[in-house]
Amino acid sequence: MQSENNSSASIPTTPRLRHRRRPNEVNPDAGKANGSHLLVNDRNKYKSFLVRAYSTVWMIGGFVSIVYMGHLYITAMVVVIQIFMARELFNLLRKAHEERDLPGFRLLNWHFFFTAMLFVYGRILSQRLVNTVTPDKFLFQLVSSLIKYNMVICYSLYIAGFVWFILTLKKKMYKYQFGQYAWTHMILIVVFTQSSFTVANIFEGIFWFLLPASLIVINDIAAYVFGFFFGRTPLIKLSPKKTWEGFIGASVATIISAFVLANIMGRFQWLTCPRKDLSTGWLHCDPGPLYKPESFTLPGWVPSWFPWKEIIVLPVQWHALCLGLFASIIAPFGGFFASGFKRAFKVKDFGDSIPGHGGITDRMDCQMVMAVFAYIYHQSFVVPQSLSVEMIVEQILTNLTLEEQQALYVKLGQIIQERLFGHS
Repeated sequence: MQSENNSSASIPTTPRLRHRRRPNEVNPDAGKANGSHLLVNDRNKYKSFLVRAYSTVWMIGGFVSIVYMGHLYITAMVVVIQIFMARELFNLLRKAHEERDLPGFRLLNWHFFFTAMLFVYGRILSQRLVNTVTPDKFLFQLVSSLIKYNMVICYSLYIAGFVWFILTLKKKMYKYQFGQYAWTHMILIVVFTQSSFTVANIFEGIFWFLLPASLIVINDIAAYVFGFFFGRTPLIKLSPKKTWEGFIGASVATIISAFVLANIMGRFQWLTCPRKDLSTGWLHCDPGPLYKPESFTLPGWVPSWFPWKEIIVLPVQWHALCLGLFASIIAPFGGFFASGFKRAFKVKDFGDSIPGHGGITDRMDCQMVMAVFAYIYHQSFVVPQSLSVEMIVEQILTNLTLEEQQALYVKLGQIIQERLFGHS
């Protein structure tokens, strides 16, 4: 017996490793006691509903205030949102133990992020920047040179980051470092590039930013409310609280809202006029045929008791129906993608910066999908495909130096004089 005790005492005991759960990590046993994830069966749903509603009111109020301030302020808001999203996603796969041995490694991620920001916004805002500084000859030449060599500058910065990454590789850390390198590039492609289309929409007219963004918000709120009160049938396993009742109810509400909101927003030049520079002044422009009221005769299948036989609509409202259809049926799959992504990494939310909602990324998943569609739809079906004087002038100001523009001016004057004298 003594030998057995001695032998058992000599066996080294392995200390129990305690796993420290992150604040936003999913508890695998959560929800089993209740037996269901549906909101109608959630005992704490009213408390969470009030917290979520309070945060929503504050977000909508701040959003409306920024929209009223204008294009530049909305762009600044989008940039801040992108930075917060990148921070949340960088932290998602961050391992503090490994990074203690890699000083400056986190800085490399931000180097790639701001290099991508310089390249994308340099391409999107180049013409507006040129139009802003045109009166000042020195600034015009400086900005024209920076725009001309924007691709070279950004590529050089990227190569510098690439070399920096190779030089910081450490033995036994290769897998983590290459994983972070790939993760950073996925963030730039999937998140940053998609959300950058939002800025392009802003300068085409706040209407093309505000309407799609509002439709996503309406769809999200309507899906929550319909699921809260009527949800019984689960929609998709990736997101257990989503229901068919919420999805269908939100789709109907979103499409109707798209038609109504387009009529309201389309009557304000501040929302419909495109911004051609980076100034903050009030806008006045010819709204164009899209925003001019037209009489529409209702089809014969409309019931006879309906009081109106004709209604006044803006042509842009028909385009808004397409945006509403996409926002209600396709855009939610951005949320499903995010739900699957969070399940893969066993986290409940991407962050906790918005009470009741999670992180910034949790609120932007559908917005990114919608922003890309709104831009492509606007460029394909709304913007005139034929060349205009304005488009040609923009190309001249962007791609030609001041001396080349003067030579073009002289040459064009000669051609016009020859044609005038030739006809006379």
